[in-house]
Amino acid sequence: MWDPAQYLTFSDHRGRPFFDLVARVGAESPRRVVDVGCGPGNLTASLSSRWPSAVVEAFDSSAEMVEAARAAGVDARVDDVVTWEPLPDTDVVVSNAVLQWVPSHPSIVEKWAASLPSGAWLAFQVPGNYSDPSHRLIREVAGPSLAHVLRSEKPVLDPVEYASLLAGCSSVDVWETTYVQRLSGPDPVLEWVTGTALRPIRAALSSSDWEAFVADLAPRLREAYPARADGTTWFPFRRIFAVAQV
Repeated sequence: MWDPAQYLTFSDHRGRPFFDLVARVGAESPRRVVDVGCGPGNLTASLSSRWPSAVVEAFDSSAEMVEAARAAGVDARVDDVVTWEPLPDTDVVVSNAVLQWVPSHPSIVEKWAASLPSGAWLAFQVPGNYSDPSHRLIREVAGPSLAHVLRSEKPVLDPVEYASLLAGCSSVDVWETTYVQRLSGPDPVLEWVTGTALRPIRAALSSSDWEAFVADLAPRLREAYPARADGTTWFPFRRIFAVAQV
Protein backbone atom coordinates (compact mmCIF):
# COMPACT_ATOMS: atom_id res chain seq x y z
CA MET A 1 0.00 0.00 0.00
CA TRP A 2 1.29 3.42 -0.96
CA ASP A 3 0.99 6.40 1.39
CA PRO A 4 0.55 9.57 -0.72
CA ALA A 5 1.28 11.87 2.23
CA GLN A 6 4.56 10.09 3.00
CA TYR A 7 5.53 10.14 -0.67
CA LEU A 8 4.88 13.90 -0.88
CA THR A 9 7.10 14.65 2.12
CA PHE A 10 9.94 15.37 -0.33
CA SER A 11 7.79 16.54 -3.23
CA ASP A 12 10.29 19.17 -4.43
CA HIS A 13 13.13 16.66 -4.70
CA ARG A 14 10.91 13.98 -6.23
CA GLY A 15 9.46 16.46 -8.71
CA ARG A 16 12.68 17.87 -10.11
CA PRO A 17 13.60 14.78 -12.21
CA PHE A 18 10.08 14.83 -13.69
CA PHE A 19 10.53 18.38 -14.97
CA ASP A 20 14.06 17.67 -16.19
CA LEU A 21 12.67 14.68 -18.09
CA VAL A 22 9.67 16.40 -19.66
CA ALA A 23 11.79 19.40 -20.66
CA ARG A 24 13.55 17.15 -23.21
CA VAL A 25 10.29 16.10 -24.89
CA GLY A 26 9.93 18.08 -28.11
CA ALA A 27 6.23 17.49 -28.81
CA GLU A 28 4.43 20.68 -29.86
CA SER A 29 0.73 19.83 -30.15
CA PRO A 30 0.22 16.25 -29.01
CA ARG A 31 -3.25 14.76 -29.18
CA ARG A 32 -2.95 12.54 -26.11
CA VAL A 33 -0.40 12.69 -23.28
CA VAL A 34 -0.21 9.78 -20.83
CA ASP A 35 1.22 9.92 -17.32
CA VAL A 36 2.11 6.30 -16.58
CA GLY A 37 2.17 5.86 -12.81
CA CYS A 38 0.82 9.30 -11.95
CA GLY A 39 1.14 8.84 -8.18
CA PRO A 40 -0.72 11.52 -6.20
CA GLY A 41 -1.15 13.61 -9.35
CA ASN A 42 0.82 16.61 -8.14
CA LEU A 43 2.95 16.58 -11.30
CA THR A 44 0.30 15.53 -13.81
CA ALA A 45 -1.29 18.97 -13.86
CA SER A 46 1.89 20.40 -15.38
CA LEU A 47 1.33 18.23 -18.46
CA SER A 48 -2.04 19.89 -19.01
CA SER A 49 -0.45 23.30 -18.56
CA ARG A 50 2.24 22.61 -21.13
CA TRP A 51 -0.10 20.98 -23.66
CA PRO A 52 -3.52 22.53 -23.00
CA SER A 53 -5.10 21.11 -26.17
CA ALA A 54 -4.10 17.53 -25.37
CA VAL A 55 -6.16 14.86 -23.66
CA VAL A 56 -4.16 14.00 -20.53
CA GLU A 57 -4.55 10.38 -19.49
CA ALA A 58 -3.29 9.38 -16.03
CA PHE A 59 -3.22 6.09 -14.19
CA ASP A 60 -1.52 4.33 -11.32
CA SER A 61 -1.64 0.81 -9.91
CA SER A 62 -2.23 2.15 -6.38
CA ALA A 63 -5.83 2.91 -5.46
CA GLU A 64 -4.56 5.20 -2.68
CA MET A 65 -2.49 7.22 -5.15
CA VAL A 66 -5.36 7.44 -7.62
CA GLU A 67 -7.67 8.66 -4.86
CA ALA A 68 -5.15 11.37 -3.96
CA ALA A 69 -4.77 12.34 -7.62
CA ARG A 70 -8.51 12.64 -8.06
CA ALA A 71 -8.70 14.78 -4.92
CA ALA A 72 -6.11 17.04 -6.57
CA GLY A 73 -8.35 17.40 -9.64
CA VAL A 74 -6.65 14.85 -11.90
CA ASP A 75 -8.87 12.49 -13.91
CA ALA A 76 -6.91 9.41 -12.90
CA ARG A 77 -7.79 5.74 -12.85
CA VAL A 78 -6.38 2.48 -11.52
CA ASP A 79 -4.52 0.53 -14.19
CA ASP A 80 -1.49 -1.75 -14.55
CA VAL A 81 1.71 -0.75 -16.35
CA VAL A 82 2.19 -4.34 -17.50
CA THR A 83 -1.12 -4.61 -19.33
CA TRP A 84 -1.66 -0.98 -20.39
CA GLU A 85 -1.45 -0.21 -24.10
CA PRO A 86 -1.34 3.25 -25.70
CA LEU A 87 -4.35 4.35 -27.73
CA PRO A 88 -3.73 5.15 -31.41
CA ASP A 89 -3.71 8.92 -30.79
CA THR A 90 -1.07 8.78 -28.02
CA ASP A 91 1.69 11.23 -28.90
CA VAL A 92 3.51 11.47 -25.54
CA VAL A 93 4.10 8.83 -22.87
CA VAL A 94 5.76 9.94 -19.62
CA SER A 95 6.76 7.57 -16.82
CA ASN A 96 8.42 9.09 -13.77
CA ALA A 97 10.11 6.75 -11.25
CA VAL A 98 7.74 3.86 -11.97
CA LEU A 99 9.40 1.26 -14.17
CA GLN A 100 11.91 0.19 -11.52
CA TRP A 101 8.99 -1.57 -9.79
CA VAL A 102 8.28 -3.69 -12.89
CA PRO A 103 10.80 -6.51 -13.52
CA SER A 104 9.62 -6.94 -17.11
CA HIS A 105 9.88 -3.23 -17.94
CA PRO A 106 12.62 -3.55 -20.60
CA SER A 107 10.26 -5.56 -22.80
CA ILE A 108 7.44 -3.14 -21.98
CA VAL A 109 9.54 -0.18 -23.12
CA GLU A 110 10.23 -1.95 -26.40
CA LYS A 111 6.53 -2.75 -26.81
CA TRP A 112 5.49 0.85 -26.19
CA ALA A 113 8.06 2.19 -28.65
CA ALA A 114 6.81 -0.24 -31.29
CA SER A 115 3.13 0.58 -30.76
CA LEU A 116 3.29 4.38 -30.62
CA PRO A 117 2.51 6.32 -33.82
CA SER A 118 5.33 7.77 -35.88
CA GLY A 119 6.63 10.98 -34.34
CA ALA A 120 5.39 10.18 -30.83
CA TRP A 121 7.58 10.66 -27.76
CA LEU A 122 8.44 8.19 -25.01
CA ALA A 123 10.10 9.57 -21.88
CA PHE A 124 10.93 7.83 -18.61
CA GLN A 125 13.29 8.08 -15.68
CA VAL A 126 14.22 5.53 -13.03
CA PRO A 127 16.34 5.70 -9.87
CA GLY A 128 19.82 4.29 -10.30
CA ASN A 129 20.95 4.24 -6.67
CA TYR A 130 20.49 0.57 -5.77
CA SER A 131 24.17 0.03 -4.98
CA ASP A 132 24.25 3.08 -2.69
CA PRO A 133 24.35 2.77 1.12
CA SER A 134 20.64 3.58 1.48
CA HIS A 135 19.65 0.42 -0.38
CA ARG A 136 22.57 -1.79 0.63
CA LEU A 137 21.76 -1.18 4.29
CA ILE A 138 18.09 -2.03 3.74
CA ARG A 139 19.09 -5.36 2.22
CA GLU A 140 21.57 -5.94 5.05
CA VAL A 141 18.97 -5.37 7.79
CA ALA A 142 16.29 -7.28 5.90
CA GLY A 143 18.46 -10.38 5.63
CA PRO A 144 17.33 -13.64 4.03
CA SER A 145 13.95 -13.68 5.76
CA LEU A 146 12.74 -10.58 3.91
CA ALA A 147 14.72 -10.97 0.69
CA HIS A 148 11.60 -12.21 -1.12
CA VAL A 149 9.81 -8.86 -0.72
CA LEU A 150 12.70 -6.73 -1.98
CA ARG A 151 13.58 -5.89 -5.54
CA SER A 152 16.73 -7.33 -7.02
CA GLU A 153 20.01 -5.53 -6.45
CA LYS A 154 19.79 -4.16 -9.97
CA PRO A 155 16.13 -3.59 -10.89
CA VAL A 156 17.04 -1.11 -13.67
CA LEU A 157 19.37 -1.19 -16.67
CA ASP A 158 22.43 0.90 -17.37
CA PRO A 159 22.03 3.94 -19.65
CA VAL A 160 23.59 2.22 -22.69
CA GLU A 161 21.23 -0.72 -22.24
CA TYR A 162 18.22 1.60 -22.32
CA ALA A 163 19.62 3.32 -25.39
CA SER A 164 19.93 -0.07 -27.06
CA LEU A 165 16.27 -0.86 -26.30
CA LEU A 166 15.28 2.35 -28.10
CA ALA A 167 17.80 2.13 -30.94
CA GLY A 168 15.07 1.71 -33.55
CA CYS A 169 13.56 5.13 -32.75
CA SER A 170 14.32 8.16 -34.91
CA SER A 171 16.04 9.93 -32.00
CA VAL A 172 17.29 8.67 -28.64
CA ASP A 173 18.53 10.74 -25.72
CA VAL A 174 19.70 8.81 -22.64
CA TRP A 175 21.61 10.30 -19.73
CA GLU A 176 22.15 10.06 -16.00
CA THR A 177 22.30 12.69 -13.28
CA THR A 178 23.22 12.53 -9.61
CA TYR A 179 21.21 15.02 -7.59
CA VAL A 180 22.95 15.97 -4.34
CA GLN A 181 19.86 16.59 -2.26
CA ARG A 182 19.93 18.55 0.96
CA LEU A 183 17.51 16.95 3.40
CA SER A 184 16.51 18.12 6.86
CA GLY A 185 15.15 16.45 9.97
CA PRO A 186 16.48 13.93 12.49
CA ASP A 187 16.38 10.90 10.15
CA PRO A 188 15.80 12.36 6.69
CA VAL A 189 17.16 9.44 4.64
CA LEU A 190 15.02 7.03 6.64
CA GLU A 191 12.02 9.25 5.95
CA TRP A 192 12.88 9.27 2.25
CA VAL A 193 13.16 5.49 1.85
CA THR A 194 10.08 4.89 4.04
CA GLY A 195 8.00 6.46 1.27
CA THR A 196 9.46 4.21 -1.45
CA ALA A 197 12.02 1.44 -0.96
CA LEU A 198 10.76 0.36 2.48
CA ARG A 199 7.13 0.15 1.42
CA PRO A 200 7.19 -3.63 0.68
CA ILE A 201 8.95 -4.33 3.97
CA ARG A 202 6.44 -2.28 5.95
CA ALA A 203 3.61 -4.23 4.32
CA ALA A 204 5.21 -7.56 5.22
CA LEU A 205 5.85 -6.84 8.91
CA SER A 206 3.70 -6.48 11.99
CA SER A 207 3.82 -3.14 13.79
CA SER A 208 6.24 -4.44 16.41
CA ASP A 209 8.52 -6.07 13.85
CA TRP A 210 8.47 -2.90 11.78
CA GLU A 211 9.51 -0.83 14.79
CA ALA A 212 12.39 -3.23 15.44
CA PHE A 213 13.44 -3.08 11.80
CA VAL A 214 13.49 0.72 11.81
CA ALA A 215 15.38 0.80 15.12
CA ASP A 216 18.09 -1.32 13.50
CA LEU A 217 18.19 0.56 10.20
CA ALA A 218 18.03 4.17 11.44
CA PRO A 219 21.46 4.40 13.12
CA ARG A 220 23.11 2.71 10.13
CA LEU A 221 21.63 5.31 7.79
CA ARG A 222 22.68 8.13 10.12
CA GLU A 223 26.25 6.83 10.03
CA ALA A 224 26.23 6.45 6.22
CA TYR A 225 24.65 9.88 5.74
CA PRO A 226 25.87 12.01 8.64
CA ALA A 227 24.13 15.24 9.57
CA ARG A 228 26.02 18.47 8.98
CA ALA A 229 26.60 21.06 11.69
CA ASP A 230 23.50 22.93 10.52
CA GLY A 231 21.34 19.81 10.93
CA THR A 232 20.94 19.07 7.22
CA THR A 233 22.11 15.94 5.40
CA TRP A 234 23.52 15.49 1.91
CA PHE A 235 21.77 12.63 0.08
CA PRO A 236 23.21 11.86 -3.38
CA PHE A 237 20.61 10.33 -5.66
CA ARG A 238 21.44 8.97 -9.14
CA ARG A 239 18.71 8.86 -11.76
CA ILE A 240 18.68 7.50 -15.32
CA PHE A 241 16.68 9.28 -18.03
CA ALA A 242 15.57 8.22 -21.49
CA VAL A 243 13.69 10.28 -24.09
CA ALA A 244 13.01 8.91 -27.56
CA GLN A 245 11.00 10.03 -30.56
CA VAL A 246 9.52 7.13 -32.46
